[in-house]
Amino acid sequence: MSQETQVSFLTRDAFDRLTAELEQLSTTGRDEIAKKIEAAREEGDLKENGGYHAAKDEQGKIEARITQLTQLLRHATVSEAPVSHGVVEPGTLITATIAGDETVFLIGSREIAGDSDVSVYSEQSPLGEAILGLKIGESTTYKAPNGKEIAVTVEKVETYS
Repeated sequence: MSQETQVSFLTRDAFDRLTAELEQLSTTGRDEIAKKIEAAREEGDLKENGGYHAAKDEQGKIEARITQLTQLLRHATVSEAPVSHGVVEPGTLITATIAGDETVFLIGSREIAGDSDVSVYSEQSPLGEAILGLKIGESTTYKAPNGKEIAVTVEKVETYS
């Protein structure tokens, strides 16, 4: 595994959902977009053909999502969401005070949360790296992308469901 490969935690449900999405995109999704491109191509001049360009854009998005899902699933750590025992770890729901504001978020892959509106920070994010392993009540700082040091205190660690 290369240094640039990021391993992310996924629940079994998220892994299964993403595997099904990858299968659908790799088969039916590709077939449908190929038919759209072919139909648009038959309309004539490709320079002025909006349907053709829209279908090619959609094809690019499908291929990008296939690549993203393939990488994510290949390098995912899959297990049930950990039962909270007061330590920040992938798959836990965290309540923390960040720069004076209380925030609730999940540590792990955005894909774990599915359709939920909960904020998610990956384990490799500056915040994620800073707080992994911290216990309730512990504090640290992390460097934001703009270079500013930001204080964070873990207030609560819960099992994510």
